[in-house]
Amino acid sequence: MRDSSVVNRDFYDVLWSESHLKRPDRFNTWPLISGLLPLAPARLEIGPGLRPRLPICGTSFVDISPPVIERLEECGGIAVTGEIGALPFSTGKFELVCAFDVIEHAEDDRRVFGEVSRVLKEGGYFVFSVPLHTKFWTKFDEFVGHVRRYDPADLLTLIAAHDLVLEKSAIYGMQPANPRILDFSVWWLKHHRRKAMWCYNKVLMPLGMLIQKRLKFVDRLVDTIGVDEIVLVCRKRTATSEG
Repeated sequence: MRDSSVVNRDFYDVLWSESHLKRPDRFNTWPLISGLLPLAPARLEIGPGLRPRLPICGTSFVDISPPVIERLEECGGIAVTGEIGALPFSTGKFELVCAFDVIEHAEDDRRVFGEVSRVLKEGGYFVFSVPLHTKFWTKFDEFVGHVRRYDPADLLTLIAAHDLVLEKSAIYGMQPANPRILDFSVWWLKHHRRKAMWCYNKVLMPLGMLIQKRLKFVDRLVDTIGVDEIVLVCRKRTATSEG
């Protein structure tokens, strides 16, 4: 099996080198994010690609892809190259950390959660999305560099083990559910990668943004039966809450 970091670099360097930067207010995460911004003068987004959910100017970013670093810096972001399992920031630096469609790419997800918890201030927010259910694994997951899908109970255990409290969650994601479409996507990407990337950037991504649904958050964990992906809002425990 290929190293996941190699798979990720091979796939995403090509994707981002031919993509346009999208504004964060174009995504259905913006109502949530904009409400948290007044509480988070120091904020970090991990692995944003060219689809950042946090405002670019004044935000710190970590990504493995050089095209991403270059473009975010051009737009006023504080962007550095780095791995999500070894964040190059001091302990307790941020009030808000975001990681959308990222953690499932990491070999050692416990280390990722540990690093996020380390750089978060007490009471700070961690907003992230992950794909669900091992039984939903497809060739597409493997091709785009996913290491895992999360079973809900395991995800809750992982959150709690790193001083995080789940406050709310919502159904999330734009990946098609039809396995035949996903298999065809993998074949097309393998045999006609640049054409497939062009189609994704020029047609599928704009269409997906047009039809994306408003996120409907519920307290704690949303009903995950049959759900492909969720977004979660967690908060780091404080000394008061621990007591």
